[in-house]
Amino acid sequence: MRVLALVPNGISDQLLFFSTLEHIKQALPKAEISVVTEPSAAAAYRVSKVVKTTIPYTFTNNNSPADWANLLGIVRDREFEVAITTTQNWPIGLLLWLSGIPTRIGYQGGANGLFLTATVPLKTDQYQAAQYHDLLAPLELSGQCSAASINVPQGDIGWVDTQIQAQGIGDQGYVLIYPGPADGTVDDIYPAEGWIAIAQDFQKRQPGLPLVLLQQAETASAVKAIAQAFPNLKVIRPDNLGQVAALVAGANLVLATDSYVSQLGVALNVFTLALFGHYSPSRHFPPVDTSEQRFLGIESSSDKVADIPPEVVLKKVWGEG
Repeated sequence: MRVLALVPNGISDQLLFFSTLEHIKQALPKAEISVVTEPSAAAAYRVSKVVKTTIPYTFTNNNSPADWANLLGIVRDREFEVAITTTQNWPIGLLLWLSGIPTRIGYQGGANGLFLTATVPLKTDQYQAAQYHDLLAPLELSGQCSAASINVPQGDIGWVDTQIQAQGIGDQGYVLIYPGPADGTVDDIYPAEGWIAIAQDFQKRQPGLPLVLLQQAETASAVKAIAQAFPNLKVIRPDNLGQVAALVAGANLVLATDSYVSQLGVALNVFTLALFGHYSPSRHFPPVDTSEQRFLGIESSSDKVADIPPEVVLKKVWGEG
């Protein structure tokens, strides 16, 4: 069986969709799964265990009729039997209808009622991965939304091991800090001054525990400011998402904004504390079903992570409130 999933938005959304894809593969071991995703988010599937191919497509209104027609041609040529879309817009609904895919599944609303063969209620008051998992109901795949898992390529693990050794980080581990933007709002950045205050407190309380700054294109200015204040902090710049995942996997604790890095922490079951702006922790962190909370979210009083005082973050880190 050939299955097509259409998942817009960034890397975080792709990672939140992983558990749905994994359930399909577990129930249908011979399924060949392809995903249509934003070009900038295709990197997520480097760590997927089940996706065979990705098809780049810009879901925003900036795409041209030629792009849409090209995607339709690709979908037709591959003769998919099932399509699952997380969108509700008419261009994607029409495309799937014209594609001839016999089973087309999406959420109720928009044009989906006209173009799809089955729809499910869109329940946005739950964990987003569970919301995606609801799309499996028309396929009669039973079971709860399980925790997502990822496959970190061995070469990426080796690269991180080399970086850790070069930085002189020993067996005591490290705290990984990702000072990038939070999901949901453009340029929702936690100020460098806040990260510096957090780093100061860590060095005061845990002087022997290295702090590692995760440098990517979106964190370059923040990392520069933090590193200038603390020259002894370690800075590591991975080249791909697999290397980021390997760096997350080796951390004692991940401090991040609500982002793809915090989603990697969840998938790898690493202790993760994330700062939330636009979204609430209940949307992007799984429900707690054990006495051990491995994923903690701090929600801003506004839609901006910048409004979270460093003192609030530190109290949560040290279990003081």
